[in-house]
Amino acid sequence: MSLKSAANSISIVASLLLTAAGIVCAQSVAPYPVKPIRVVIPFAPGGTPDLQMRILEEKITPRLGQPFVHDYRPDAAGSIGMEVAARAPADGYTIVVGTVGSWAVNPHLYKLSYDVVSDFAPIINVGSTPAVLVVHPSIPAKSVKELIALARQRPGELNYGSTGIGGFGHMCAELFSSMTNTRMTHVSYKGSAPALTDLVGGHIQVLFNSAIVTVPHITAGKVRVLATTGTTRMPILPNVPTLAEAGLPGYENTTWSGIAAPAKTPRAHIDRLNREFADALALPDVKERFIQSGSSVTGGTPEQLHAHVKAEFAKYARLIREAGIKAAAE
Repeated sequence: MSLKSAANSISIVASLLLTAAGIVCAQSVAPYPVKPIRVVIPFAPGGTPDLQMRILEEKITPRLGQPFVHDYRPDAAGSIGMEVAARAPADGYTIVVGTVGSWAVNPHLYKLSYDVVSDFAPIINVGSTPAVLVVHPSIPAKSVKELIALARQRPGELNYGSTGIGGFGHMCAELFSSMTNTRMTHVSYKGSAPALTDLVGGHIQVLFNSAIVTVPHITAGKVRVLATTGTTRMPILPNVPTLAEAGLPGYENTTWSGIAAPAKTPRAHIDRLNREFADALALPDVKERFIQSGSSVTGGTPEQLHAHVKAEFAKYARLIREAGIKAAAE
């Protein structure tokens, strides 16, 4: 081969390599997103996950240049929505907002077609929301210690409501009973509103419920608040102690919302979404809106959400096993 031919060959090879490199580079910086992002909400509209997402989307949509479209799948305690998201294309255009129930409780109560850890790519932990422990005013218990004493004196006679087996209120009550060696009777409702209505009416005596819907009844004197379930006092109820403060050291139970995508979603898309959600959660007005709804922001990295899911998974596995909770109707 002549020197001229060799030079030409080298030139051609170099050109091909540069072209290939250019293609790879172009792919690595491909714009995202270029179309709307579907948000699977495994619950009915108007719930905490839905409202929190709407608060965040107000800030994020202008930055992404694409809207979020909510896809509500309110069935099977959130399992249907989680399954829909797990089976969606891993292209960054489907995300899901799961809660403590759908992430950490359901796997121990139902036979699921997906794995809550391996079938999802965590994005960010959105926020946490404690419950309030309230009783009917006719109950002669004006503190947590007095409620514990009353429950021990009258095993099984106090009725507590919840949104269903495995629901957050149910888990709060079961943890309370486990830690206090008491027994109350579970009454399952289809939502927090009918449970609260029956508490106000005196048909049940105890309820662990969302603060945002319960505070008006507390203010009106229709129910008596004894404590909250978080690690710190709630800003909207600053004079109400936590259960740990009120005589039950070590008690802590909060529901939380986490955002994830199907497993194998490109890491670049995960990082972009994490960055946008984290920036929105850090805004003072977003924090204030969360506080007014009874929640607090969390944020963090995908790895931190992954670790949180695993820890909560183990926590509820133990609680459900020890309490003997079954998914079958009571």
